[in-house]
Amino acid sequence: MYSAKITETIAHFIGLFQLSIEDARLREAHEKFDPNREIHKDPKDLETAPVKVQAPYDLDDFNPDVPYRPLDTDIYTPVPYGYAGLPFPQYPHSEGTYGRPEADGAVQNSSFKSTYFSTPHINPPGSVVVYSQQTAELSDNDYVNMGGHGLKSVLHIDSSAVMAELIEGSLQISPLGLEDPAGSAETVASLVTTTAATLDAYSAGDESQVGGLAASTFVAKAATLEGVYVNGDLVETAPVLKDHLPNQDETEETPEPELTEGPKEASGAVAHGEGEVAISASVELEAGSNTLVNEVVITNNWLQSNVLAVAGDHVQLNAIVQTNAYYDSDLVSSALCGGSLAADKATEALNIASFKHVASTETTHNESGVFPKAWAITEVKGDLMMVNWLQQFTFMSDNDTAILAASGSKLSIIAGDNTSANQVSLLELGFRYDLIFVGGNVFDANIIHQTNILLDNDFIGAVGGFQMSGNGSVSTGGNLLWNYANIVEAGGASAVNPMSEGYLSALQDLAEGKDPSSKDFMHDAAFAGLLGLRVLYISGDLLSLNYISQTNILGDSDQVTLAMNALTALPDADWTISTGSNALLNYAGIVDVDTGGTIYAGGDVYSDEVLFQAELIKDEPYLGSEDPDALVSEAVVFLGDDMLAPDPGPQSPDHELPGHQKNGHKNHEAKDNGHSDHGSAHNGSHSIDSADADPMQSVLA
Repeated sequence: MYSAKITETIAHFIGLFQLSIEDARLREAHEKFDPNREIHKDPKDLETAPVKVQAPYDLDDFNPDVPYRPLDTDIYTPVPYGYAGLPFPQYPHSEGTYGRPEADGAVQNSSFKSTYFSTPHINPPGSVVVYSQQTAELSDNDYVNMGGHGLKSVLHIDSSAVMAELIEGSLQISPLGLEDPAGSAETVASLVTTTAATLDAYSAGDESQVGGLAASTFVAKAATLEGVYVNGDLVETAPVLKDHLPNQDETEETPEPELTEGPKEASGAVAHGEGEVAISASVELEAGSNTLVNEVVITNNWLQSNVLAVAGDHVQLNAIVQTNAYYDSDLVSSALCGGSLAADKATEALNIASFKHVASTETTHNESGVFPKAWAITEVKGDLMMVNWLQQFTFMSDNDTAILAASGSKLSIIAGDNTSANQVSLLELGFRYDLIFVGGNVFDANIIHQTNILLDNDFIGAVGGFQMSGNGSVSTGGNLLWNYANIVEAGGASAVNPMSEGYLSALQDLAEGKDPSSKDFMHDAAFAGLLGLRVLYISGDLLSLNYISQTNILGDSDQVTLAMNALTALPDADWTISTGSNALLNYAGIVDVDTGGTIYAGGDVYSDEVLFQAELIKDEPYLGSEDPDALVSEAVVFLGDDMLAPDPGPQSPDHELPGHQKNGHKNHEAKDNGHSDHGSAHNGSHSIDSADADPMQSVLA
């Protein structure tokens, strides 16, 4: 029986095992029995319904301004810390005073018994003072000796006396001198009154010479000047700087090529084989093209009001003083251009001044006869100053010395092309009130003083034996002296009116520390439609001064000596020499938003606008129009091997240098034990004072 059970179990297990094998065999052919196999091979596209999206709102650009308006307060409490520009709140009483911010005030009216108010507060302005002095100095006096000519020039032309003459002449002709910074209210007031008196007394003289310089001046004075003046002439439009800049070909923008989808054309050439490569010999020297820039832009909108009431005097002055002084006389060898020089562009000096007055924008008030019934007062104890004192000075020395010869290759030398710039831009935004009381005086002045001084005497000479058959180009002029000044008076009153009794009474009360008792001034037409006034009281003086002084001084007297290569003379080389094309630029702009739209003064009134333009030219021939080739030949020595040898040290008195005579003089074949780049150590150095009438007499042997 036991064995039968085992046999049954084995038989049952074998049956289960056979079923598993059959399932494994049928798994590979399972897909053959899929009734939907054709549908699975090429499924249909899913059905989709179109979705329509609408965005009717346009997104604005980023705006960093987050306007803030304080929460609504109780009807009997004014808006705290009210800022200029917010509407003055309405109050349920007919008239009253809110006093000064430092004392708690209360307003009581018969129609509102025992109704108390907290004092409304408005911020008083502070003084704004900017003192800036920018100075840029550059010395770029290069010495270049190239070309294998074996020469050294010991010619030295001293132009310091001529530069001093130009500086002294510009100071002498200008009605304004060099002012020290005004650091206090007293010095600012003194500067304004002194400058006004000096310019008022100044008149253009008939002198045509100032310190040996040919002078031309122009002076215009009036209570109001309007328009653009160019070198003393009233014109419609001001010149554009880019139309007068030197090297205009370099400043013009190259248009971008148009993009096309068609085929592109290319050109070129290929040289096969061996042979010599032809190189055209040329020499290019750029010893000028310097640029000096002084730029100032001021926008003064620190304090504004509808009405300005001044207890004392009101002094207003706008003045522009411009001076251009230059000496541009050159000596150029005729050997460089085959005996004739191409016409060179002359130095151009422009004094440009613009006066413009912009009327304030009329604000539409309610014409129903409604005038303010209350005011809030804030006080500045002492003086309030708005001073911008900016001085810019640029000095550049670019006196280059070059001895050049063509050496069979292209030689390009840039010894100039310097740029120096001073720049200031100020935007001053401050406070606005409906009414400003000034217990003292008002001094309002805008002064611009501009000066350009240029010394560009160039010397180009050729040594004996120099020849050329190639192209020659020389440019020694083309300089630009540019003074541009612009004063814009915005929102100012055309005239100062006498003060009425209502304003005088209010000023008297404020000076005594009391609130104004008279309400007459509140019925001024400038306040029509306002329900309340924001009032500022300045117990001292109100001083507004924008002073700009700009000076450019450039010395660009170059000495160029032309020679031939000692081994291989190349007379067919091309020569291009430029020693001018300098630009001295002064630009000053002042936009002065006047403090009062309507001005009342209890004292004297002074208003003046003055324009002074001057041009100084030294027109004497440079070095007495001597032959530059002769001067160069006198100052050129030939270098030998022993001149380039090390210095043997001190010698005995009996020792005689080779090639030197016993009397200490040397000839052109003399040899020197030392070699100096600048030639100042030679016993035979030639020094010429360019201020001497006879330069040859100043040559030191």
